[in-house]
Amino acid sequence: MSGVAMLELAAATAWSVAVAVAPLLLLFLVFQVLFLGLPVKEVSRILVGTLVAGAGLFLFLLGVSIAFLPFGKLIGEAVATLPSSWMAASFGAVLGFVTAWGEPAVRVLANEVEEASGGAIRGSMVLLAICVGVAASVAAGMLRIIHGIPLLWFVLPGYGLALAALWLSDRDFVAIAFDSGGVATGPLANSFLLALALGASSASAGQDPLVQGLGLVALIALAPVLSVMTLGVLIRWQARPRRP
Repeated sequence: MSGVAMLELAAATAWSVAVAVAPLLLLFLVFQVLFLGLPVKEVSRILVGTLVAGAGLFLFLLGVSIAFLPFGKLIGEAVATLPSSWMAASFGAVLGFVTAWGEPAVRVLANEVEEASGGAIRGSMVLLAICVGVAASVAAGMLRIIHGIPLLWFVLPGYGLALAALWLSDRDFVAIAFDSGGVATGPLANSFLLALALGASSASAGQDPLVQGLGLVALIALAPVLSVMTLGVLIRWQARPRRP
């Protein structure tokens, strides 16, 4: 990438971050004047934190544009050319697992669950369930891309299973499960795994990237719901009263 193109990308990224952060900052200032009345020291701390968060978001989005998106697309093109579709699915499962493992939002949810439950629900258990769900969804997504399977064949049965699991799972895991679907589709999944799917679909003969490449994020949002709710079913089954 040339220097001019880099500067243009940095300027566009900075503008998008400013557009995203400015309304939140303006809302805080309005509430500060009308309702909060926080001390100057506290307001300064919040403003500095907002600037740091904005700078971090800028660096992350710039790095995604420079590295994650093209890297994910190249990996997807290479995976799609593997001699066996099951090899591609296995490779996708590994990528899905490690991506979810490093997803910051997933770790935040796992820590919050452990804290809110007083340690009764271990964060590591929730983290592992989400990672397994994402791994299964990426593997299924790679098979879908390679074989041209319609997205509805995965989505409709998947949400049917999720609704059925509502009645079987431990109720403590129901809300966690549906939140896990949202946090699993965080910045890493939306940047790296989506680019992976688009690269795989572009390398597969006769596949339209708009039809087959997109839709992986929908599977990533669904699979952790099923995996965490399955965990809730197992825990409820283990905790049921034993007959003498």
